[in-house]
Amino acid sequence: MNTKVRKAIFPVAGLGTRFLPATKAMPKELLPIIDKPVIQYAVEEAIEAGITELIFVTGRTKRAIEDHFVANPELEHLLAQSGKDALLAQLQNIIPAHVACVFVRQPQALGLGHAILCAQAVVDNEPFAVLLPDDLMAGPVRPTQDLLESFEHTGKTSLSVAKVPTEDLHRYGVIVPVSTNRLSPIEISGIVEKPTAADAPSDMAAIGRYVFTPEIFDHLKTQAPGVGGEIQLTDSINVLAKMGKVDAVGFNGKRYDCGSKFGYLEAIVDHALAHPEFGAQFAALIRRKSADPEQAPKPSEPHATAPQWEQVSWKPWP
Repeated sequence: MNTKVRKAIFPVAGLGTRFLPATKAMPKELLPIIDKPVIQYAVEEAIEAGITELIFVTGRTKRAIEDHFVANPELEHLLAQSGKDALLAQLQNIIPAHVACVFVRQPQALGLGHAILCAQAVVDNEPFAVLLPDDLMAGPVRPTQDLLESFEHTGKTSLSVAKVPTEDLHRYGVIVPVSTNRLSPIEISGIVEKPTAADAPSDMAAIGRYVFTPEIFDHLKTQAPGVGGEIQLTDSINVLAKMGKVDAVGFNGKRYDCGSKFGYLEAIVDHALAHPEFGAQFAALIRRKSADPEQAPKPSEPHATAPQWEQVSWKPWP
């Protein structure tokens, strides 16, 4: 089997209900970390690892994601005419010329496993990566690179995993390691979706980066709906793991859960502190606010009832 991974799937069809009302009209994947949307970090991670075909599984309300990753000739012309060459270069390099984008529609929100199954025709009979854009990864080597290198040696489905605090295990798919040896790759015999702390088989959880062989599609197609009536990716991974076909690769960098409000705020703060232009200025601001929390303005309370707007007369523009 070919162990060179060229394709990556980005499941982006979710509704982003945890960020309403901000995501009522804007995809949650385009929420910015300062001046770059969350999903762009995952795309850059894939490209840095050598991926050359990006497959976005979108939904009915996600057209703006496609608009972000395709060229905008009018805007580029305006920037060129205005002499804003640095901004023009940034836009043109979002997707390098050697990288292709494919957009696939998930007709119904039937779970992560179903979203990946929607991309089968594009993936064909090749191994592929999956990156969940809600997970923003930082570090000298990001997890997709590690996964691809491991896969080239083993040819086995690989998951990126990290140690998770006991109180948070119920939010993740937690691996069942074959041994206590934590040297990567870790052979696993199963994965348990969202266990209680008492039932968790380990403290190592999948963190939104995967490399699969095409065999995963065979299991997704025949798999019965799981939690919430959805096709759960974890269920198919578990089947492969029980057959000894899955490894876990440890990630020692920093992961931000941008699917949660606090994780999103943490990502913004850390990236602002590291920003080459205003990082020092932002750090000084944080110190001032921390020294005197009372100086921070209090957010206004939401109206208990809808405000009464003054009635005004108007005329159509002549």
